[in-house]
Amino acid sequence: MEVKHQWRVLEFYSGIGGMRYSLIKAGVNAEVAEAFDINDVANDVYEHNFGHRPYQGNIQSLTAADLDRYEAQAWLLSPPCQPYTRQGLQKQSGDARAFSFLRILELIPQLSRPPILLFVENVVGFETSDTHAKMIETLKSSGFVTQEFILSPLQFGVPYSRPRYFCLAKRNPSSFSSPCFNDKLIWCPSPLFVQNGELVTDECLRPQDNWDKLLESCVPVEHFLEFKSTAGPKTAEYGFENANIVSRELNDPLKGHDERNGFNSTDLDLYHVPLSLIERWGSAMDIVYPDSRRCCCFTKSYYRYVKGTGSLLATVQTFGGWKFLAVTLHNA
Repeated sequence: MEVKHQWRVLEFYSGIGGMRYSLIKAGVNAEVAEAFDINDVANDVYEHNFGHRPYQGNIQSLTAADLDRYEAQAWLLSPPCQPYTRQGLQKQSGDARAFSFLRILELIPQLSRPPILLFVENVVGFETSDTHAKMIETLKSSGFVTQEFILSPLQFGVPYSRPRYFCLAKRNPSSFSSPCFNDKLIWCPSPLFVQNGELVTDECLRPQDNWDKLLESCVPVEHFLEFKSTAGPKTAEYGFENANIVSRELNDPLKGHDERNGFNSTDLDLYHVPLSLIERWGSAMDIVYPDSRRCCCFTKSYYRYVKGTGSLLATVQTFGGWKFLAVTLHNA
């Protein structure tokens, strides 16, 4: 049996290891030669998950010789998104948090062993930044061809509304299956799955005007929960106007282990949303249920602010209502 080529990978801004985990789940024959992150807590989690602690030095101190020594054919990069977010200062390349990525771009032309593949992920808005312009200029001058995407998990049947920017880059002579999309911004995943000779319509080059139309093809939120709800189909009565019905369950004297759902309700008390908060801000909360087919992206202000920081999940149906928990719905 022929053994497939094993890719050596560098994982920049590794966080808790989401990209490495995606390689494992996809069955890619790859070895992460090194991961890089400056955050202690993220590196603790990464080490727990994979038994490998990322390099914790400053990326800006790396040299071309340092990177050449890894002999990596693929680079995965998820640089800080704060310089490009809508609610940020939008300083782009002038933001100090962009400097390390700019340093990586600066090193690419100096490498004697440049990667064959690059994958870059960031927030929507990065594609119009001066950092993006510098990235494209560097990649082109270094012999790379790119295909760029704005994609949401909703397009893959995942009930999570989070459009993100992705760039795939391949260095000559490697090429894409649909070269007609080279150097273009693509708004659907179809070009990723085409076989030789298949056609992909130009509709993929037009921005999605209604992400919500994709909800019918998404599986329910409960598919991704570690415990299962005993809830039946949700009816219209469970809405913002009934936040008090939800909150009254917080005072339910029934505590302890619920065998049907497989969790200890006492352990979840920490995450219950206070009645006073629901009474005041319930109409602004993005409430989702186990059978909901969408939830919203959470931010670092989740649980500190009510509006626009992420969905709140009503997880447990009890006598007459739902228990209402502030539970982060993480990236799938």
